[in-house]
Amino acid sequence: NTAKDCKKIVEAAISYTVSPVHSIELFVKMAKQLEDMGADILCIKDMAGLLTPQMTRDLITEIKTNTKLPIHLHTHSTTGLAGMNIQCAIDAGVDMVDTAISSLSMGTSHYPTESLVAALQGTPYDTGLDLNLLEEISNYFEEVRKHYTQFESDFKGVDINILKSQIPG
Repeated sequence: NTAKDCKKIVEAAISYTVSPVHSIELFVKMAKQLEDMGADILCIKDMAGLLTPQMTRDLITEIKTNTKLPIHLHTHSTTGLAGMNIQCAIDAGVDMVDTAISSLSMGTSHYPTESLVAALQGTPYDTGLDLNLLEEISNYFEEVRKHYTQFESDFKGVDINILKSQIPG
């Protein structure tokens, strides 16, 4: 209520996971509860990259059908499924997705912004973002990143074992 009293936007999140009790029906129920509590936006947080393309499509379709909330998808590239999931989410009507500039993307991070911008050019979902300007931003952060390599994880690439362990990278 405090955020609403201050005329702020409330984004509520559902952490996506896989278990015998976590079903689309349960996630829809959670979404409705969060909407009833006053959420303005619903974030589906896929911190381990466990969503699959079909689950992404079905989950977003069902939440869109059963709530009026804009949906924000937050997913990581750790399992290699993020790009496919984002496209399925877009096809299902997602309102927002998280990406990272390419020089800071993939691995445990997000899908590359530039890749999504290029994929959506000329479609009804065209972002209007300029790939040349995004390249400048990426080049800048490629240099900045070099100053922080000592703090980075050794993880590079994709770890499909996370699909079994369900432990984020």
